[in-house]
Amino acid sequence: MAAGLARLAAARGEVVVWARSPESAERAHEAIGDDARITTRLGALGSCSFVVEAVVEDIGVKRELLSQIGGVVGDDAMIGTTTSSLSVAELADASGRPDRFVGLHVFNPVEKMDLVELAFPDGAGADTRERARLLCASLGKTPVEVPDAPGFVVNRLLFPYLFSAVRLLERHGMDAEAVDTCMKLGAAHPMGPLQLLDLVGLDVAAAIGDEIGEDVPPRMSEMIAAGALGRKAGRGFYEY
Repeated sequence: MAAGLARLAAARGEVVVWARSPESAERAHEAIGDDARITTRLGALGSCSFVVEAVVEDIGVKRELLSQIGGVVGDDAMIGTTTSSLSVAELADASGRPDRFVGLHVFNPVEKMDLVELAFPDGAGADTRERARLLCASLGKTPVEVPDAPGFVVNRLLFPYLFSAVRLLERHGMDAEAVDTCMKLGAAHPMGPLQLLDLVGLDVAAAIGDEIGEDVPPRMSEMIAAGALGRKAGRGFYEY
């Protein structure tokens, strides 16, 4: 997600990418190239007008980083989070900048998906809302304002469907490819539900399920425990 956002934004302006370690910085450089300035120094974000956090979907990790970001950015800077399921209000409070904070739920693959779900904390004013919409427009995206509720709109409707596909697989012993082919050809979906879970990452999908109150299928829990997390692990419902 972070690399996709950086590539997209770097084609339109100056971008600084902060990485936690030299190893992460090297991976970021491989994914993004020379179009963005990659640094391990958090203070380098102090000159940025809009800082978007895209770390792991864990409330504690995000809160800690957003608190640090809030301490280094300028008074007029906007802070965004790419959370797909967590409370934007809670993350905004952690940043210390609830008046200049926005949830930017961007979808993978970033360069291809048009939608950005915008979720604002109560403290966000008209200027913050307008700047968030302008950022989306500058990136070629379509912003839709959604409530700050677990899963927003897309994930709240999507993940029960994805999990039901896993349960169908479990119950009837179908192949993942058969389930996916049915949904691609029968419902005109660009990607089948099991392929999509592999793309999202099974661990991430389980975390989203927990946040929106959807039971994670046992098959997925077993795969996660075995390290079969999807594309990023080289194996999930498919081998990569």
